Amino acid sequence: MNQYKSDIEIANANKILNIKKIARKLDLDSSVLERYGKYKAKLPLSLIDDEKVKKSHLILVSALTPTPAGEGKTTVSVGLADGLNKIGKKTTVVLREPSLGPVFGIKGGAAGGGYAQVIPMEEINLHFTGDFSAVEKANNLLSALIDNHIHFKNELRIDVRQIFWKRVMDMNDRSLRNITIGLGGKTDGVPRMDGFNITPASEVMAILCLANSLDDLKQKLGNILIGLNLDGEPIYARDLKAENAMTILLKDAIKPNLVQTLEHNPAIIHGGPFANIAQGTNSVIATKMGLSLSDYVVTEAGFGADLGAEKFLDIKSVYAGLNPEAVILVATIRALRHHGGEKDFNKPNLDAVEKGFANLEKHIENIKKFNITPIIAINKFIGDTDEEIKLVINKAAELNIKAILAEEWEKGSAGTVDLANEVVSMIDKKENHFKPLYDWNLPIKDKIKIIAREIYGANDVEYSKKSLSTIRKIDKLGYSHLPIVMAKTQKSLSDNPAKIGRPTGFNVVVREVELNTGAGFIIPILGKMMRMPGLPSKPASANMFIDNDGMVTGLS
Repeated sequence: MNQYKSDIEIANANKILNIKKIARKLDLDSSVLERYGKYKAKLPLSLIDDEKVKKSHLILVSALTPTPAGEGKTTVSVGLADGLNKIGKKTTVVLREPSLGPVFGIKGGAAGGGYAQVIPMEEINLHFTGDFSAVEKANNLLSALIDNHIHFKNELRIDVRQIFWKRVMDMNDRSLRNITIGLGGKTDGVPRMDGFNITPASEVMAILCLANSLDDLKQKLGNILIGLNLDGEPIYARDLKAENAMTILLKDAIKPNLVQTLEHNPAIIHGGPFANIAQGTNSVIATKMGLSLSDYVVTEAGFGADLGAEKFLDIKSVYAGLNPEAVILVATIRALRHHGGEKDFNKPNLDAVEKGFANLEKHIENIKKFNITPIIAINKFIGDTDEEIKLVINKAAELNIKAILAEEWEKGSAGTVDLANEVVSMIDKKENHFKPLYDWNLPIKDKIKIIAREIYGANDVEYSKKSLSTIRKIDKLGYSHLPIVMAKTQKSLSDNPAKIGRPTGFNVVVREVELNTGAGFIIPILGKMMRMPGLPSKPASANMFIDNDGMVTGLS
């Protein structure tokens, strides 16, 4: 294998099977598929079998605190699913859909890498089956209805200074963060301040990923809190009679998408909330679909385990009644170097790896708090030394944790057989018995404190006057029983992105608190979180090229 080929070159060189053949691996007749060309299809919700869901095995892939380039959770997830299939276990990988913001920004796509990818890679990374577009349109329909209502008499007496709902677009565009709308005269609407978030930050995306059915989706959309009236009373999307039209726009987007890995194993991809500002996991429907159609499901949660994994375990698993039986923590030598203080994390540095292990150790401790012993997957990169890898394996062993080299990027399923066997062995032993970290019914500040102290390692939590005022309003509205989705930097265990490694002796500061009544969670915001990213000085889009035959290069 040529390890220097780009991801898209590897993907384009690989034979891709008709989606009907992938469906057969899940014992599905092609007649149930809603096909989008030869290689993609949507799956009807009627295929979900709640009894089969309970019997199948769920594996969560998370990671240590990542470097800006990411540590390869998706690549390991795909490689592990291929490895499990290679050892004879009927397995589906279930992933989130990529956002165009990172694709054209700095991080690139989210279809895996090397010889552990989902395909058709460029279609998955670009418009795919239109789910993101549907979320965007449903979100912006609600925005249009709000401003239209204000324009025509404003019978609900919406306070234009207290509108929480923003428009969205699936692109990094800092110029749209704060805008003024309604300019131009009486026929052009009522002037007010507004702004755009990126589509994965939309509450509609969060709702889509937590809905159990079309009716449940409609109810949740109707429950969206859009703002307050002039008396300070809540106004919901249902007050504008928006929920049916929004659901109509999402009637196909709610169905999960079936594609394949490079090794022609089934992959389900659906939904795409970010983990630093939302729940960071694929849809409940997609996970249950995978568990209904196969014996093992490998899924991932965004960023480090302090973000995606905590939300997967405390919110999605509790809400959907899921029982994760194994957790994989992806670690890279370069991330350990970074957390050990090495600025050039591509440069070998045994001392930095040893120091940086403290970050990984904290994530190990955190997963154990959910009554699950994690497995470490050392995602191998070119330039990792044998001494550095051996050090990580030995330090993990001192904690009674298995650390296994994962070479899926270079070798595909052959590079994850050891990891797959260890996962099956752990599940067969039935030693993990998942339990959430906190009770949803605790007071809001108690739930925040538990996450901050137990997961981040903070001493305490400080609150701005604005956040305390919002918490009192949430209590008064009767929503204090909802779970917590912390909005926090992905670059550190703390709320300060500059604090690498395992920070100690710090407090976290809750600057603001938001209420997502449709999705059903409370969002404390730690630090200044960006809901609409900007492009870097050298966007990834500048390296992309399409020829006259439609062949794309430079997409990763």
